[in-house]
Amino acid sequence: MAGHIYIVGMGPGDRTMMTNEAYEAMDKADIIVGYTVYIDLVKVHFPDKEFFTTPMRQEIERCRACYDFAIQGKEVAFICSGDAGVYGMAAPMFELLPEYVNTNPDISEDSITVIPGVTAAISGAAVLGAPINHDFCLISLSDLLTPWPAIENRLACAIKGDFAIALYNPSSHKRHDYLQKACDIMMAAGAKEDRACGYVENIGREGETATVCTLKELRDTKVNMFTTVFIGNSNAKIINNRLVTPRGYAL
Repeated sequence: MAGHIYIVGMGPGDRTMMTNEAYEAMDKADIIVGYTVYIDLVKVHFPDKEFFTTPMRQEIERCRACYDFAIQGKEVAFICSGDAGVYGMAAPMFELLPEYVNTNPDISEDSITVIPGVTAAISGAAVLGAPINHDFCLISLSDLLTPWPAIENRLACAIKGDFAIALYNPSSHKRHDYLQKACDIMMAAGAKEDRACGYVENIGREGETATVCTLKELRDTKVNMFTTVFIGNSNAKIINNRLVTPRGYAL
């Protein structure tokens, strides 16, 4: 009989920011599968567990390993940072599901459970104040899987729709100027230079820092891949060093 696969959103990785359901899924699993960096974050909580890791860009190998372990009868916790359904591994697991259903009678749509986690847009917003307290969208600046022209269009449309925006993957060694380019696109789409913005580095981890700034200041800021960036909508403001996108209540 096949084991069960829990696709677990572990939040930033700290125990206090995991849901009880996420922790319990890892605790009862026979094996915990994940990206090497994420496994290192949870090993301290489960020192006696069996772990399986792969490096970056071997995501599909991790997915297939989860199915293989389940077919062996193991209970599997497949961990993702933040939420598994927000730029996480829930989608590819379901995309692979028909292949395994067709080749193994013990695997079915009931073999997978997705357990939600606290994604960076939510945890980072809490650190900054209330930057996504009205309609908002998430946009990743990584063009590894999404063509840059599509990202450009989404940024422009988000400004034209007056959404508050959370930006994931704002920078890397190869994409060191992508945040600058994104700010230029948003300003060309109508966002004013003094629009209220902010960013948080190492959310929920050691070295967490938060900064509020204008869009123009953000354009000239260097951030790293562990930073989540927030752009308020046209009504957003900085209040006592907190970034706030008002809901619209009369005060």
